[in-house]
Amino acid sequence: CTAHILTSANDMGTGAYTIVAGTAAEVLGLAVEQVRVEMGDSLLPNGGMAGGSQMTATLVPAVMAACEAVLKTALAATAQEAFATLHQSGQAAFEATASSAAGEEGKKWAFQSWGAHFCEVSVDEDIARLRVNRWVSVMNIGRVMNAKTAASQIRGGVIMGIGHALMEACDFDPNIGYPVVYDLATYHYPSHADIPRIQVTFVGEPDYNFNPAGVRGLGEIGITGVSAAIANAIYHATGKRIRDLPITPDKLL
Repeated sequence: CTAHILTSANDMGTGAYTIVAGTAAEVLGLAVEQVRVEMGDSLLPNGGMAGGSQMTATLVPAVMAACEAVLKTALAATAQEAFATLHQSGQAAFEATASSAAGEEGKKWAFQSWGAHFCEVSVDEDIARLRVNRWVSVMNIGRVMNAKTAASQIRGGVIMGIGHALMEACDFDPNIGYPVVYDLATYHYPSHADIPRIQVTFVGEPDYNFNPAGVRGLGEIGITGVSAAIANAIYHATGKRIRDLPITPDKLL
């Protein structure tokens, strides 16, 4: 027995395939290996975009509804005879289509996820050397569909945020307006040595006000607030309030 999930929604690398397969397997009582997922087919009805922290929050309820509908149809087909199997029902396959929408009731509630970032920095003021030594992120994203991919999403956002706060900039020559940083050889971004251990914790409280699955989106909040946390930690360590990014060594002197 296998399940085939089709959606026009796409996966940009954030783990939507994993979430969809896991959701279908949970509802249908199958192993994840028994679920085949096809995404990004434009011939199918519009499935929304992968952006704005909305993919999981909109796709998971639709997948759950479709799986519940096909399960109901399959059970009805076998209910004619006691102890019948799907094979004995005479139907080779069962299909169902579902969509998800906020509706009027859903519009009464905030749908964004939220969280907090905490960091510890050390600053050597003699040589203006700054290190981010520790990072803790606590997030409330509703029901966590996959702990590994969710934590990876936050860690990726934190790494991008550290680069944004301390290193990354696109500088231009003021005389000719030409960018002086134009390739990865001259663009400064974090390496493994610049990144501390990132501890990610989820509240894990389902939000059934938003949708029946209790899930909310998880995307941008990984990077949102990272620069502010670093700037505040620097202020706490040095007493210097720096408001311009990136916070380069010359601003610490």
